[in-house]
Amino acid sequence: MKWYKVLNTSDLKYPFITKVKAGSKNICLVGVDGETHALATKCPHAGADISQGWCKDGKLICPFHRYSYDIKTGRGSPGQGDYIQTYPVEIRGDGVYVGLKSWWDWS
Repeated sequence: MKWYKVLNTSDLKYPFITKVKAGSKNICLVGVDGETHALATKCPHAGADISQGWCKDGKLICPFHRYSYDIKTGRGSPGQGDYIQTYPVEIRGDGVYVGLKSWWDWS
């Protein structure tokens, strides 16, 4: 797994939702209740930028059609039948890091 610094620790001001880059991948970084989560940026339902949405009750809400996804698991709400990718997050002394699997991890 390769880790990418996506945010300085000093920039953590909860709550927040922001789009960041981890390598060449766009990531939706969500900070709620003192925890930070990383998810895919595109809603699988209609392709909207989910980082433009909001959080409610532990779910990230898409601004386009109001589909919602659990910020910890990426699972869509009951009846949706979809999910968004989640990524591991580490808070280190110098920043927030997101882990992405490389092709080495799959072999």
